Amino acid sequence: MSQSEDATELFYLPLGGVGEIGMNLSLYGCGGKWLMVDLGVSFGDDSMPMVDVVMADPAWIEERADKLVGLVLTHGHEDHLGAVGHLWRRLRCPVWATPFTASLLKGKLHEAGLHNDVPLTVVAPGSRFTVGPFEIEMISMTHSIPEPNTLAIRTKAGTVVHTGDWKFDPDPLLGPTADKEALRKAGKGGVLAVVGDSTNVFTRGHSGSESEVRGSLIELLGRFDGRIAVSCFATNVARLESIAVAAAANDRNVALVGRSLWRIDKAARENGYFADLPPFLTEHDAGYLPKDKVVYICTGSQGEPRAALARIASGDHPHVALGSGDVVIFSSRIIPGNEKEIYRLQNDLVRLGVEVVTEKDEFIHVSGHPAREEMEELYRLLRPKLAVPVHGEARHLQEHARLAKACGVPEAFEIGNGTMLRLAPGPVEVVDYVPTGRLCVDGPRLVRLDSEILRNRRRMVYNGSAVVTVVVDRNGKLMGDPQLTALGLLDAGHEAEEHDVVVEAIRDAIEELPLKAKRDDGIVRETARLAVRRSLKETHGKKPITDVHLVRI
Repeated sequence: MSQSEDATELFYLPLGGVGEIGMNLSLYGCGGKWLMVDLGVSFGDDSMPMVDVVMADPAWIEERADKLVGLVLTHGHEDHLGAVGHLWRRLRCPVWATPFTASLLKGKLHEAGLHNDVPLTVVAPGSRFTVGPFEIEMISMTHSIPEPNTLAIRTKAGTVVHTGDWKFDPDPLLGPTADKEALRKAGKGGVLAVVGDSTNVFTRGHSGSESEVRGSLIELLGRFDGRIAVSCFATNVARLESIAVAAAANDRNVALVGRSLWRIDKAARENGYFADLPPFLTEHDAGYLPKDKVVYICTGSQGEPRAALARIASGDHPHVALGSGDVVIFSSRIIPGNEKEIYRLQNDLVRLGVEVVTEKDEFIHVSGHPAREEMEELYRLLRPKLAVPVHGEARHLQEHARLAKACGVPEAFEIGNGTMLRLAPGPVEVVDYVPTGRLCVDGPRLVRLDSEILRNRRRMVYNGSAVVTVVVDRNGKLMGDPQLTALGLLDAGHEAEEHDVVVEAIRDAIEELPLKAKRDDGIVRETARLAVRRSLKETHGKKPITDVHLVRI
């Protein structure tokens, strides 16, 4: 569908972040121009073998890059900015971000070799600026990272409020409280639609305050005499400060263990955070302290195998060792899908004699996303005509729509990635469905998650692979036994009999071919391939990826 250049028409099109949590990529269209809000990543799971980082495929807007007037980042979490370094070369648009977010982005751009290429404009929280036909107001909110922003996107067709990630924390410790007055003013001016976070829609009441966690940590750290390690999300700057304050209150020094924590520390100090904290110790220097004088803040709260805490638990860390009498505090929640990795990590720690404390045991974490009470307050402030739930799975979106209607919002649209909504003028309606997909980082390149490369890789992980070499003369007569390697399935040295059964099946299948077929390379290859798969299916219950090398002499 070709978009109208009528400035009274306003469209919303998500390419990522709807029906899922992560990979946020939203587009707003007006007057023939498009504005992108956020460009994030997600992380691989058990359904994506050997895939670490995944992002929405921007192909649709890439084809219209000349109409893309800019990218505005709501905050610095990976699921909102982590794809910029991977995808900017395809888009080549200017970028806007507040100072802390910009500091994090600059580090990523430097790693991607883009630090001199991306036109990045740093804007103050609460500021207004214009991007093409869009007037943007950054409304300061609270979240589990500094400088989260809700965007009031004003056009001639109407105003949309894009919440980003947010909550109403009455005492966030770092940064101001949410600017409810700006939200109220936006509501009085008329809000066409709220495109809003659905993450915690099932959580009753209020999400809680970061200040309450600080008090709990101070008391908790005082109970232990051994080494203390605390793991949390590295980007939760207020939590890092709370751990440091709690450690000082208990006469302990703090060391950072993990590169991402040092990157966050650098960005925080560049922007005036941690001003009252002394420099953190390195893991090496902390090793000289008595065990009752140290707190380690470690990466790896989600069980990431290469993070600091996993290396400590496996006894593989060069500077930090924990054992009997020590404690590890998980000051974080379990992100759905990470349960196995986290429980495995915690069990490894327990086997070392370490005591493990989680949010189920003590009050040591609050969410950065709004619970129902806060969502209801947001709708009272903004009074939109329409709610578009995003940043959640299908059940989250459905419940968010119900909540919005219960708050008096006339309409709520549950849509998916690739659904184009015309928000104005006239009745809201779906006007198009555009192709969507996912890209993943595969070494130095990006490949589609549904590509033949990754489909075959997944099949190899679950079914193994086989390579057969067949040597025949020009009439198709075998010049020797086929040579077989079945990786992940057969050990020729210890399973000689099973190996010979497959070789025999290949030989029999080729010898049974008619003479004309034996002279056809394609038929011989396919015959050998099918013989391998049938035989291994019968003996091992697997159909491996199979490649046949045919040599005709």
